[in-house]
Amino acid sequence: MKKILLHVEGLKKYYPVRKGILGSKKEYVKAVDGVDFDVYEGEVIGIVGESGCGKSTTGMLISNLINKTSGKIIFDGKDISNYDNAQMRSVRKDIQMIFQDPYASLNPRMSVREIIAEPLKIHKLTSGKEETDKRVVELLKQVGLDSYHAPRYPHEFSGGQRQRIGIARALAVEPKLVIADEPVSALDVSIQSQVLNLMKDLKEKFNLTYIFIAHDLSVVEHISDRIGVMYLGNFAEVADKKELYKNPLHPYTQALLSAVPVPDPRAKKDRIILEGSIPSALNPPSGCKFHTRCNRAMERCKVEVPKKTVINEKHYVYCHLYDEKE
Repeated sequence: MKKILLHVEGLKKYYPVRKGILGSKKEYVKAVDGVDFDVYEGEVIGIVGESGCGKSTTGMLISNLINKTSGKIIFDGKDISNYDNAQMRSVRKDIQMIFQDPYASLNPRMSVREIIAEPLKIHKLTSGKEETDKRVVELLKQVGLDSYHAPRYPHEFSGGQRQRIGIARALAVEPKLVIADEPVSALDVSIQSQVLNLMKDLKEKFNLTYIFIAHDLSVVEHISDRIGVMYLGNFAEVADKKELYKNPLHPYTQALLSAVPVPDPRAKKDRIILEGSIPSALNPPSGCKFHTRCNRAMERCKVEVPKKTVINEKHYVYCHLYDEKE
């Protein structure tokens, strides 16, 4: 059995919204609404779903970039659920993020050398300029850049190169967990595969553990070992990559996979068209949140929240269609 590096239980993030003329009535946007999952050491778990489903918020909660409303986060055997900024300082070395926008995530006033050297200095991983410079050049080469890039500034690089710099910065402190928040969505399609292949190579070389967040199922399939499908703040289904693509069980997962383009234009594929649009997280549907768009919804789906149904050790789903069979 692989070691559980991260255990997340009942994780919630509610944003308060005041309504009414005098602001007397207070409601909440339920961005993340009770998420449970584990991440095993050395694996890549992909989190996929429509915009607004809570996948990026989940990543930021785990790294404590935003405060949770409730829930438990156990990282490497330590309960970091209620750590303050001072306590998180030592943990941040082990949890690093790669952000979506390589244009916004790098300080334009800092050179590449300063950007990559900053975490080395903060966590005191090098001593003196010579050792720091040597480590910066080493990191640049690991992500496919060269030593002559070190004195340059972010505006002198393409989007793909900037994302490589962001990856180098994340790897500088040798983290145990890397949370990649849609790291290729802002890049040209021709560059996406290069960055994905780089991340795969680095994962194999350094035995990294990734949480890979994306909205593109084909991108997630390329890099992930397991995939969790999110809908309106909760997981709908979590499964091994091959299992999920071969045997999707949740109606939402089936609809998403039916929309993935196939390379052969002659191949026929039955599309599942979802009715309506994703409901508001301010006023989500009762019971199963997907019942308003599901063509297989039953009466109990409208009132009863589906529980986790384990199909096998690599596959579980939150759907009444399967807990009926228990």
